[in-house]
Amino acid sequence: MRDVMMEKSPLNHPLGHPVEAALRDGRLLGRIGTLQVRLARDSGEVEAAQAIRYRVFHEELGARAHAAGLQDRRDADRFDDVCDHLLVLDSTIDGPDHARIVGTYRLLRQESARAADGFYSSDEFDLETLVARHPHLSFLELGRSCVLPQYRSKRTIELLWQGIWAYVNHHGIGVMTGCASFPGTVPAAHAEALSFLAHNCRADGDWHVAAVARRFQPMDLMPVEAINARAALAAMPPLIKGYLRLGAKVGDGCVVDLDFGTTDVLIVLPVETISSRYINYYGADAERFAA
Repeated sequence: MRDVMMEKSPLNHPLGHPVEAALRDGRLLGRIGTLQVRLARDSGEVEAAQAIRYRVFHEELGARAHAAGLQDRRDADRFDDVCDHLLVLDSTIDGPDHARIVGTYRLLRQESARAADGFYSSDEFDLETLVARHPHLSFLELGRSCVLPQYRSKRTIELLWQGIWAYVNHHGIGVMTGCASFPGTVPAAHAEALSFLAHNCRADGDWHVAAVARRFQPMDLMPVEAINARAALAAMPPLIKGYLRLGAKVGDGCVVDLDFGTTDVLIVLPVETISSRYINYYGADAERFAA
C-alpha cells in the first residue's frame, strides 16, 4: 500500500516545479486564493513562526511562558533547530514574507530527532518503544500546529495538509505521530470524548503505545454503553477529528500538560492506512491547490 501511494504522488508539483526542489528551496507547495503554503526558508521565518505560536498558545490560550519566551514573545524550545517549519502565508499582507505568516506546523523527522535526543512527545508517551518496533519505517512527528483566529478555516487546514503530504512523500515517511490536545487539565471534563477514543480508536498490536507511567491518566472514564458517539465526536477538537478521518488511532492513556494547560492524547497514523480518497485529494489530484 505504501508503495502504491508513492507511485500516486506527483513527480511535478501543481504549481509547476518538482516537489523536491520546492522543499529544498522553500518554494510554494500549494496555494488557495491569497493563501500559500511552504517550508520556512531561514531563521527569521522560524522566529516569526515562533511569534505566531506565542500569540496563539500563550496570549490566547494561556500557556505558561518561560522567562526567555516572555522577553522575546516567542514560543521556542530546543527542538526548533532540528525541525522543519511548515508555514501558511497571506500574500495580501503588506511587508516582507515573515510578516505574512498566519499559521504553522512543526515537522520533526526521525533522523532529526536523534540530534535532539528523541521526539518532543517522548516526555509524555513511550514513543521510543513504538519506533523500535518498526525499524523499517520512518517516523514523522507533527506538532505545534496553530493558526491565527481569523484564518481558522477549512482552506487553511487543507493547505497545511497539502504541504504535509508533499513532505511525507518526498521523505518516504511511513508513520505520522504527535500529541493532540483537549483544552484544560481535567480529563473528566472530556469524559465522553476521551472514552470514545479509548473504546473505539485505540492503537493495538504492533501499534500499541502508552503514556509514560509517571504521567499516565486513564481515558476510559465511561462504559462503552453510556457513550453517545455523535456527542463524543462533536465534543472533540477539530484537529483530532481530522486525524481520525484520515484513519489515525490513539495511544493508551492521556497526559495532563500543565505548562500548556491541555490534556494530550498521542496520534498514531501509519501512512499505509490512509484512505485512497485522501491520497488523491492531497496528492495526485492536488491541482485544486494551485487555483
